[in-house]
Amino acid sequence: MPDRHLLVIGARGFVGEHVSRAAEDDFHLFRGSRSVAENARDVYIDVTDRESIAAAFEHTRPEVVVLLAALSDIDRCEREPDVAERVNVEGAQNVARACAHIGARLVYVSSSAVFDGAEHGYTEDHPVTPVSVYGRTKARAEELVTSEPGSAVVVRVSLVLGFAAGCGTNSQLNRVAEEWGAGRAVSFPTFESRNAIDARTFSRWLLELARNPNATGIYHAGAADSLSRYEIGLLLADRMGVPSHLVLPQHTLPAGRAPRGRDHFLLTDKLRNVCLTPVPNLRQVIERCFNGTP
Repeated sequence: MPDRHLLVIGARGFVGEHVSRAAEDDFHLFRGSRSVAENARDVYIDVTDRESIAAAFEHTRPEVVVLLAALSDIDRCEREPDVAERVNVEGAQNVARACAHIGARLVYVSSSAVFDGAEHGYTEDHPVTPVSVYGRTKARAEELVTSEPGSAVVVRVSLVLGFAAGCGTNSQLNRVAEEWGAGRAVSFPTFESRNAIDARTFSRWLLELARNPNATGIYHAGAADSLSRYEIGLLLADRMGVPSHLVLPQHTLPAGRAPRGRDHFLLTDKLRNVCLTPVPNLRQVIERCFNGTP
């Protein structure tokens, strides 16, 4: 059993499941979530509750923490900004302070939503320009996480694809597959472009950054190219043998939805320089969602 203790916060989520599986061979893994513990490696933690964080840290003694827990429903964040602030900003700061207190390395997962999407190709040095409550909370959390003393890395991502092992997670692909399996059409925006990454590759990058003490600051993670969500939907349908008429183009944002950036292409040059796992193109990303290629 590896000696280095890793605590994944948000381990019951879609990405958290993948990170946990990828970490099992290299770390003494603990899975943190608000779910009831099922075994000795599961630990209760609520990022908005400092006492629960302290108790979880006391139990797990982490040397590395991957923070995935967040309110990531962009529309709910817009409707409930106070909740978004409490979870995404205060929660991230609570964890960052706990990591700084014990000298644990923190890998914090952020979002391309810190940008307005008005440009094509964002580097880590681009100034943040969020257009939504969600994006503003993630941008503020980045500031707080990186201002704490110690070793913290921020990883921004625009879209993570893949299947979840369990139910109740935020895996888009599970929901889409269910709709298509029932013969129902699914709408995909034509006006949002993303350089999506598969959950397996993303997990490997997070763990490589966690292990590398020379990796510092902010990193962008994603495919080498970007496509519209509609074009990504067509690729997914083709891979799954779903007729193209079940992939509907959505040309405008429905009323009442939170604003989204149009073009969130995160440039990955900095990541390439520190991670051994290669940056795939989007067709490779789609394939890895189905064949499990690491």
